[in-house]
Amino acid sequence: MNCTNPHSCFSIIPVSNSSRKSNPCSSTSRSSAGNHVVSPLKIESFPRMRPMIPHRKGFRLCSSNGHSLQSVPGGDASVYAESDVKYIEQGDPDPLVYSESAASESMLSITVVGASGDLAKKKIFPALFALYYEDCLPKNFTVFGYARTKMTDEELRDMISATLTCRIDKSENCEDKMEQFLSRCYYHSGLYDSEDNFSELDTKLREKEAGKLAHRLFYLSIPPNIFVDVVKCASIRASSMKGWTRVIVEKPFGRDSESSRELTRSLKRYLSEDQIFRIDHYLGKELVENLSVLRFSNLVFEPLWSRNYIRNVQFIFSEDFGTEGRGGYFDHYGIIRDIMQNHLLQILALFAMETPVSLDAEDIRNEKVKVLRSMRPLQLEDVVVGQYKGHSKGSRSYPGYTDDPTVPNDSITPTFAAAALFINNARWDGVPFLMKAGKALHTKRAEIRVQFRHVPGNLYRKNFGTDLDKATNELVLQVQPDEAIYLKINNKVPGLGMRLDRSDLNLLFRARYPIEVPDAYERLLLDAVAGERRLFIRSDELDAAWALFTPLLKELDEKKIAPELYPYGSRGPVGAHYLAAKYNVRWGDLSADD
Repeated sequence: MNCTNPHSCFSIIPVSNSSRKSNPCSSTSRSSAGNHVVSPLKIESFPRMRPMIPHRKGFRLCSSNGHSLQSVPGGDASVYAESDVKYIEQGDPDPLVYSESAASESMLSITVVGASGDLAKKKIFPALFALYYEDCLPKNFTVFGYARTKMTDEELRDMISATLTCRIDKSENCEDKMEQFLSRCYYHSGLYDSEDNFSELDTKLREKEAGKLAHRLFYLSIPPNIFVDVVKCASIRASSMKGWTRVIVEKPFGRDSESSRELTRSLKRYLSEDQIFRIDHYLGKELVENLSVLRFSNLVFEPLWSRNYIRNVQFIFSEDFGTEGRGGYFDHYGIIRDIMQNHLLQILALFAMETPVSLDAEDIRNEKVKVLRSMRPLQLEDVVVGQYKGHSKGSRSYPGYTDDPTVPNDSITPTFAAAALFINNARWDGVPFLMKAGKALHTKRAEIRVQFRHVPGNLYRKNFGTDLDKATNELVLQVQPDEAIYLKINNKVPGLGMRLDRSDLNLLFRARYPIEVPDAYERLLLDAVAGERRLFIRSDELDAAWALFTPLLKELDEKKIAPELYPYGSRGPVGAHYLAAKYNVRWGDLSADD
């Protein structure tokens, strides 16, 4: 190997992990699905000198795929000034020990754009505090809120303090931690399309950064019609000069293929793809993360993960409340765009993908894109849409969707949808993937249900009769509200006769793990800070997802398909049951023991 520049020629050598200090964010003390332990890395240059690169953010951190962030990511190498690189002799016993002085010279600045909105108050600020409480944020960090609302720093702190809570299993020093976190929170009022206002924000950020190597993260908690204005102003006026700048973008990412591509083109005028983090918070949920662990690290499941053993797969999302004042926003998108095209389709891609080369972001996202591109075009006859209507139960009356004052009286926007999808590849040919999502249903839940094929020549088939439930083994991943994994099996009831019963092998997370499960936004914010893109959506993923749903959405709009009405608090429209029966499937969430 020829190497003329000792700065640019490295080899990677794994070393012992025993000397590392334990940290709540490490894969051993706070696990998340998909984690695998990666040893710290030595960086060896040739012929004799090795650069010692300081921890790139000045804090110990593991991203959610378990990679040690003391490993040096090649993509961020440019953020280090020459003065940050030290040289040590080849014989040093532990060459990758980062200098405290270098660590203290970096700064993380997080700006929440749209800080006065509900998402920021209820999710983003609490998630940031939870990360701080668990010591997952760097020593040097600051949080800025940015919005049009006039507000002082103290008023911002008062607003967000009402939503902050400490871990239920670790409440010591809670008040002190809150005060320390709030003291790092600041506010700047400005217009979303004003470069001057973002220049003022930049001045305040630089004051807090005080000459340190600055890394900046912008979270866009704003309507999509002002994404581009904010990205333009932030990119031109408030980007980091030497460190990285990243932008988290909330859904919706357009309404169809054309608007999504236009949004992507507009964002990429000011940002590279690596700077854009399209967030889908369902990908950060504990049980969704656990999906790949369950499949790829358990020999009992991986051989069964195909058309040979799986009869159908169901992705179910239901809410027991209506639009609740969000009718104006929801009516513009509907349940298919709001839930199915993103949350459920992303979970389907993770479920059905082939084994990736590694747990690296690009390897996983490559496999997800293959699944999405292999899907059969959606047909109108494989879709049922519904809309909830007013309903009285006892002395209480529940309003219908069009009773919402923000919704047009003649709206035909679906609040419920069910669809049968198919993947045209060797693993899944002919297996129906059923999706169901709706508002104002009988329960609140999100789950993945895998129904296996019947046992060929089952010796006990006479004991089942026509009971399909007992004849079907079923694996259920309950995403919310109570995280659980359970497998439905058949067993003999104790006694002298031969009577079969259906039982659950149940892993209820709150019983097995008596700790608070981290919120999805905590994991995703942590990954964005770390530069880990595995749980964020790449632009070609987005294109493939919209390519699947856009023709269907256009057909629904052009033909003005009227949704089937269903009562508030019911199990949804009857048409959904006929759709499942068409493929000899019974919805798993409607069985007697569910």
